[in-house]
Amino acid sequence: MKMHVTPLRAFGDNYIWMIHDPQTGTIAVVDPGEAAPVFEALENASLDAILLTHHHQDHIGGAEALRSVTGARIIGAASQAHRLPRLDVAVKEGDVIEVGALRGNVMETPGHVLGHLSFFFPEGPALFSGDTLFSMGCGRLFEGTPEMMFQTLKKYAALPDETKLYCGHEYTLSNLAFARTLNPNDDALRAYDLKARALRDAGQPTLPSLLGEERQLNPFLTANSSGKLGQLRALKDSF
Repeated sequence: MKMHVTPLRAFGDNYIWMIHDPQTGTIAVVDPGEAAPVFEALENASLDAILLTHHHQDHIGGAEALRSVTGARIIGAASQAHRLPRLDVAVKEGDVIEVGALRGNVMETPGHVLGHLSFFFPEGPALFSGDTLFSMGCGRLFEGTPEMMFQTLKKYAALPDETKLYCGHEYTLSNLAFARTLNPNDDALRAYDLKARALRDAGQPTLPSLLGEERQLNPFLTANSSGKLGQLRALKDSF
């Protein structure tokens, strides 16, 4: 059986992703900005691991409380240990983490911030991209440069089209509104917008999306240079 992934809502638009390995029953969470939604979802189950993509408080705020109660391992970037909760497992590009029988490949994906990580699980296939890649968008460049983000997004090109994208926020509708100003007559983009609106109207997340669709429609993935990506990001910042 493949991995199960459940969205847990936090704050206004954050997602904490709960990963469940059905073979072993092992559970991990990605970017718990607050602990309460995780405790509620766990009920009487145990938590094995806490995966952190980057240091922003809305992604790490619940990690210490979860560890103190459950004993879960906190896993994050070795290069960012100085601004993350104390790490039980410090990782870097190319390392492999375990969630029960599931294996996750660690990818260094700077751009939004320095030292940002993504986690790719081939069994999904599933990509947990934090605030680097969003559905129909990408993260603001708080610490990185357009060139950094461009190279990071190119790194995702090696992943299969059927990869499910699990990002850190529900930004899809606002990203689509921007994308449609760039390509107002794109029928595929219009159809994607209608589907996303229907999901949100029903109280459902627009995620995960499929990486293959993102490659076709996401303007930041179709940008052919770091200069173009930088121009798009500047336009989106003021949109």
